[in-house]
Amino acid sequence: MKRRFVPLLTVCLLLSSCSGLPVAREMGDMALLRTIGVDAASTGVTVTGSTGPRAKGLQSEGEPALTLTAERESLSGACLAMQGQSDSYVFFGYVDQLLIGEDLGRTGIRPVLDYFARDSELGLGAQLWLVRGATAREAVVSGGEEGVDSRLETLQHDSEMGIAAISRTAGEVYADLLEWGSAFVPALSPAEEGDAVLTEHGYGVLKGDTLTGFLEGEEARGLELLAGGPADHILTVELPGSKVSAQITSAHTWSELEFRGNIPSALRLTCVVKARLTEYREPLHDRELERLQKELETREQRRLEAALEQMRALRCDCTGLGAKAAMGCPANWQAIQRDWPEWFARLPVEVTVQVKIEV
Repeated sequence: MKRRFVPLLTVCLLLSSCSGLPVAREMGDMALLRTIGVDAASTGVTVTGSTGPRAKGLQSEGEPALTLTAERESLSGACLAMQGQSDSYVFFGYVDQLLIGEDLGRTGIRPVLDYFARDSELGLGAQLWLVRGATAREAVVSGGEEGVDSRLETLQHDSEMGIAAISRTAGEVYADLLEWGSAFVPALSPAEEGDAVLTEHGYGVLKGDTLTGFLEGEEARGLELLAGGPADHILTVELPGSKVSAQITSAHTWSELEFRGNIPSALRLTCVVKARLTEYREPLHDRELERLQKELETREQRRLEAALEQMRALRCDCTGLGAKAAMGCPANWQAIQRDWPEWFARLPVEVTVQVKIEV
């Protein structure tokens, strides 16, 4: 029997005529969205997308950021409606920043995360931010012609360097909600003045998928210690005859559950903090170093306890202390896992902080 071969050119022509394949487009004919903001609306949701500055051509200056807004019953409907607002094809595959308004946070963000997880162009790699005291739309348009994607990227990079609040992807938050039933999200607010269009504003705490409260100030610093990713901050201590400043460079917190029989009796936390001296009178004597260490341990313990007090009041273990402790007692944990929020709220908590100073 003779084999029949279909010429390659014929195959290419057949494939090009298939309606199921995407139509090729020039990059100049596409509006590449970088940032999406989602808000609650009376009819469903409002979606606002921004491209950031767009290039006219290789030798031309950029165009202002393109901002599109649509309100529909569903997130997918709003995204589809945005297509008709631009002369270019609106492409969602470059979205790497997702902002959620506070009102939507209080009704539940799970539908948004589900949509990002299922959509072929989006995905859960986008950085997730909660907009506090304003709508996500107001945050997106606050960047004006330059857009907000540059500011959000700066905050993300600063977080990776340890000089800003902990940034989180939509996937990380989604995984925490599925595994722990809670999560924390960095919060931003439009700036009232200054060059930065968006400023850090603590952390939003999600219980289930619903915003249940905020941690800010010392509570936010304590949450960073619990999560093991503190933003660099400086502590200044008064010593006899001088002031000494130390920069917190890292922190790691371990949790342990104690049981009496099958009943949990205590949650023990150990936090190891590393600090580097930045301003001091040389040389520092052993007594001065010891006093500095004690003072730093006291201050960081207060921060931890402030965060824990608020989290326990919310019945929300948003840093997964119980789940992490469960690795040492899986059988006991299985028996209390369902009721862990209630146990977390009333269990005695013992906190130990150890500071290691690098001279």
